Amino acid sequence: MQNTKIFTTAFASVYPHYVQKAEKKERTKQEVDEIICWLTGYDGKSLQDQLDKRTDFKTFFEQAPQMNPNASLIKGVICGYRVEEIEDELMRNIRYLDKMIDELAKGKKMEKILRE
Repeated sequence: MQNTKIFTTAFASVYPHYVQKAEKKERTKQEVDEIICWLTGYDGKSLQDQLDKRTDFKTFFEQAPQMNPNASLIKGVICGYRVEEIEDELMRNIRYLDKMIDELAKGKKMEKILRE
């Protein structure tokens, strides 16, 4: 699963796709931001700063204030891989985010997505 190209991709170039995926299913940009902030510990301003700087995924996750300790509760398959079995920490974090955005687009309630 060595797709290191995503590591050097600007987070800001993928972010609009997360929002678009959510909005197609009657969800909001605010919910996407809430998920990202829950997972990474960024707040609204620091998330926007990362987007403005066009930080790559590797740096985005390295500079995350604090990964949510409940992220390990995210389970399931994304892109053909079980997220809980991905050994590379950075790839696992990226797939956690992908999985949560998928759940949002599938209509799950925010409480369930945020593992509350």
